[in-house]
Amino acid sequence: MRITLSALLISTLVLSSCGGWRDSRINPTNWFGQSREAEAPAAENLNPLIPQEEEKANLLGSRNDEEEDRSLPIALIKDMRIERTSVGGILTVEGEAARNGAFNAELVPSDPQEPGQLEYTFRVTYPKAATYQGTVATRTIRAAVSLSEQDLTGIRVLRVVGKENAREIRR
Repeated sequence: MRITLSALLISTLVLSSCGGWRDSRINPTNWFGQSREAEAPAAENLNPLIPQEEEKANLLGSRNDEEEDRSLPIALIKDMRIERTSVGGILTVEGEAARNGAFNAELVPSDPQEPGQLEYTFRVTYPKAATYQGTVATRTIRAAVSLSEQDLTGIRVLRVVGKENAREIRR
């Protein structure tokens, strides 16, 4: 009885000391940590009625057959997380579109990248025809991008930007 009680007491003490493992940097689930709300970029003051570029016509007077990019930043970034894989990680972002019918969700890398930071813009394409706003559940969209170990080398901050907000994960 004495040996059983001693073994139970020792195992209880050993297991209670493992509570710090959850917050430890050694824990693989704490690879990047939780996402946080970040400062949103300043909104551009654009008048949608004034064209930004003049349409270019070819010699015969018809337009070029190149399809224009109609994608816009998603209205709200709700959540983001990175999951470790054997070759790097998968960045998954959940956003809320401004109205129903948004499609072609993608994470587009931002051009001027700061050192130690990897920034993406969550872009979606809305239908040309007007649609209802709908419920939050019908406007929720997810997008993901695969990142290799080489992409993540030296990266301390992953940041995803939307129209109204941004979220980031720090290492």
